Amino acid sequence: MKIRSITVFCQPGFPVNRLLLQQVGIFANHARKLYQDHGYEVQSLRLATPPFEQFIAPVDLPLAAQSYAIEAHADGFEYVSLGPIQADSADWNHIPEALSKSDRIFLSGSLTTHESALSLSAARACAETIVRLSTLEKTGFANLRFCALANVPANTPFFPAAYAQPGRPSFALALEAADLAVQVFKNATSLQEASAGLITEIEKHAAQLEAVGNRLSQMYTYEFNGLDFTLAPFPADAASIGRALESLGLEAFGKPGSLFASAFLTNTLDQAQFKRTGFNGLMLPVLEDSGLAQSVSDGHLGLRDLLMYSSVCGAGLDVIPLPGETTAEELTPILLDLAALALRLNKALTARLMPIPGKKAGEMTNFDFDFFANCRILPVNSAPLLGKLKGNEEIAITARRAFKS
Repeated sequence: MKIRSITVFCQPGFPVNRLLLQQVGIFANHARKLYQDHGYEVQSLRLATPPFEQFIAPVDLPLAAQSYAIEAHADGFEYVSLGPIQADSADWNHIPEALSKSDRIFLSGSLTTHESALSLSAARACAETIVRLSTLEKTGFANLRFCALANVPANTPFFPAAYAQPGRPSFALALEAADLAVQVFKNATSLQEASAGLITEIEKHAAQLEAVGNRLSQMYTYEFNGLDFTLAPFPADAASIGRALESLGLEAFGKPGSLFASAFLTNTLDQAQFKRTGFNGLMLPVLEDSGLAQSVSDGHLGLRDLLMYSSVCGAGLDVIPLPGETTAEELTPILLDLAALALRLNKALTARLMPIPGKKAGEMTNFDFDFFANCRILPVNSAPLLGKLKGNEEIAITARRAFKS
């Protein structure tokens, strides 16, 4: 198990408050050392600000992105999230230019309003942004640093979803822990044993991680928000959430029974006792997981399957390779479906969709990137919306209530 990131949440403003950035940089580097001293590899230090529209004029977003990329890196932060653009914003057009300034900057776009309404115009603007970003780089990599948000709270440590609340600095850990599920599920002789074993492993590590986090909080008076045990994978079978779920008894992830296996895993995570922040669910990032990539390439796993699994998982549609010719009109309905699931089920979901320039459905990706597993491009199987669904309304979607018979 590794710590994917120590994410610091703060508001350095713009122009950047150099003193604050230096202070949180000292903290983050100290935190990395303490966790490493306790045997945990820390892959990255990350900084997340409040939503950028709260402190940056949208026209200045590209300049701010360039400034943050340089100044935060000088204090040890590999990546910076400037938070989501709000659903009712008229300034989505500044996002591609801002992300073109540095590969250290992450942004997101909110599909839902503060009143828990789904914005039709925001879904369309977000889809248009994804299409524009797909052409910034030959690999389509710019969309790795942008996602759509639905019902995602502050202090979620995984990027690109991360953003801060105003106030004193705080911090949280995003964990790369799919290997725990692989090891436990492979050796278990029953589902009950698999569940109990994973809970034990999570709570064992959580106790150690929380002890260090609480110590750091006392030293620096920064709030420790907690852990995001979303079991993020790595593109090797020993750290593949797809392989972990298959070891429960699936012939291949994506075939019937996969929804049950996904619900079984998230139900297990819910039972573990630790200080929580973020998603704390099942993450199914196709390009970051060798098992999922294989299931896609073998034709067992599609975009609609992944959307269906979002009803019981914890992160949504993540790093999914799509044809380069995918249009915004085709992406908009997918984003609406995801946001509707998030609001109706009262859960946080994101969509990080990656149209790959020059690639068609069924063709293989050819990334030369240690953190990606190559797989076939998934067909979108979507059509433009018509009639009333093409409007600009904000539609309230309330969480489903349990009714007594």
